[in-house]
Amino acid sequence: MRRTGLLVAVAALLAGALSWPAQAAPSTFVHPGVTVSRAQLDFARTEVLAGAQPWKAAYDQMMASKYADLNRTPAPRATVECGSYSNPNYGCTDEREDAIAAYTDALAWYITKDARYAQKAIQIMDAWSATITSHTNSNAPLQTGWAGSSWPKAAEIIKYTYTGTWANRARFATMLRNVYLPTVIKGSNSNGNWELTMMEAAVGISVFLEDKTSYDTAMAKFRTRAAAYVYLASDGSVPKTVPSQNLDTTAKIVSYWQGQSTFVTGLTQETCRDLTHTGYGISSISHIAETSRIQGEDLYGTDVGERLRQALGFQAKYQLGTAVPGWLCGGSLTLGLGPVTEVGYNALHNRLGIAMTNTRTLTQNNRPAGTNNLFVAWETLTHGDNPN
Repeated sequence: MRRTGLLVAVAALLAGALSWPAQAAPSTFVHPGVTVSRAQLDFARTEVLAGAQPWKAAYDQMMASKYADLNRTPAPRATVECGSYSNPNYGCTDEREDAIAAYTDALAWYITKDARYAQKAIQIMDAWSATITSHTNSNAPLQTGWAGSSWPKAAEIIKYTYTGTWANRARFATMLRNVYLPTVIKGSNSNGNWELTMMEAAVGISVFLEDKTSYDTAMAKFRTRAAAYVYLASDGSVPKTVPSQNLDTTAKIVSYWQGQSTFVTGLTQETCRDLTHTGYGISSISHIAETSRIQGEDLYGTDVGERLRQALGFQAKYQLGTAVPGWLCGGSLTLGLGPVTEVGYNALHNRLGIAMTNTRTLTQNNRPAGTNNLFVAWETLTHGDNPN
């Protein structure tokens, strides 16, 4: 029996599958604890109130954005229909941007202690929790992941730091459990940024719901997908794979990696597609690692941190203008990495002391990092050189 189990394990590893501990959830969840902690919020608030840079500029950028407008009117709908490349777009932009607005208002509340911002965040969350029932069409899983990544970040700050009333808090939790979690927890066999974003949403929602089972499920899928998204030389001659995708030949793997057949450390599954989508995947890896750290399990010292470090450095080098060699993506890259480096850079450079020269340069050049209007927002404010 033991010999049979060993053979099965070896076969799984040879197939590119990875096995992670079944339990990752903390015995007690930390709140607020989705991507940003109370200590990080306190640090950001102190620096902003002191007028210190880059946090004050980042705060000013946030407050000048449409997302911090106290006159914003949420635009919920029962069914959000999102097709490929936003065609059709029935409520997709509205949902994503309302979720970012709720998070923006939650941050504004914490820094200013002006209750109007907390109440605006609540108004937006209540409008959607009273209305939405489903997401449909081909981009529904990704849309659910994008919006589902922002909602719990907003809700965590409001629930655990606002001293006023949020009467419909339970209804919001029900929305997350019934409308978002069942979709994102299933994962996706599309390009890797889909499943990474979906797992970010699933992990964040699980923290808010204090659902250990879904947290463990999402974290296990994340570990497998992250290993299959960023290549390390130690992986072997070809990248690791997600078993359900049946990428069981080198030809299939090369095709899935956008036709790239030379694999080098730091390359991602979508590098040869474009750096924008690659940035989505890198961002979600950093967000999940940060949430996990807040919840008591530090993934930065594991292969997750190493893959994040290498992916950031590899992509940053070319985003900064390094000539693209002929063996990489046919000698041409589509740039546009986006405001996605702050969380990973802070964790790996500032906390762990890794040099990360290219990532540092790109991060500092991009400050203050704003929002990609999808699921990333204000990370110079929340994580820029944040020691907590």
